[in-house]
Amino acid sequence: MLAFLKNAVLGRLTVGAALGVFTLAATANAYSAPKTVLVVGDSLSAEYGIARGAGWVALLEQKMKAEKIDAKIVNASISGETTSGGRARLPALLGQHKPDVVVIELGANDGLRGLPVPSAEANLRAMIAAAQAQKARVLLVGMRMPPNYGRAYTERFFGMFKTVSTSTKSPLVPFMLEGVADKPALFQQDRLHPTAQAHPIILNNIWPTFSKMVKQP
Repeated sequence: MLAFLKNAVLGRLTVGAALGVFTLAATANAYSAPKTVLVVGDSLSAEYGIARGAGWVALLEQKMKAEKIDAKIVNASISGETTSGGRARLPALLGQHKPDVVVIELGANDGLRGLPVPSAEANLRAMIAAAQAQKARVLLVGMRMPPNYGRAYTERFFGMFKTVSTSTKSPLVPFMLEGVADKPALFQQDRLHPTAQAHPIILNNIWPTFSKMVKQP
């Protein structure tokens, strides 16, 4: 009888241990599952005027591999893209790629064209809402306009990103060209697009906030 009870207890322990191992394995797999990062941007993210693979998005992918972060990047950036264009394209991109993280780098072309700030803000809000509805985390990348657009417009434009970030609870990189914008040598002849030498600086501006997001389970 004692032998029977002993065997029964051991059997239950063995089953319990096996279930525990299975649970831990499943949890580990859930945490280590590859992530998809969707970047929706303009020419600043689409490698305009520089060699393929030299832009900050490509450098980001390289850095994730070096950091052993299991994620792939879908770069859906288009030169000349505005917030309205990004808003129109995003639903299909979300459906196709089902990203875990969405990086929105848009607004510069709205500003350069002098488009109304409230319109750009509404578009960004709609994009963030669409991504969050699909359970994706959103990183918003901010931009500044040159001073020749007037102080009122440039301040309103720059402040828009912070306003949207706060109200949507989306992390923000305030200014992707920090450390670049004041260095003419880091721009191409059009004085609008950064050279390849500037893109590692851009990545350094984005990486601290991005890395926290992509490492979340």
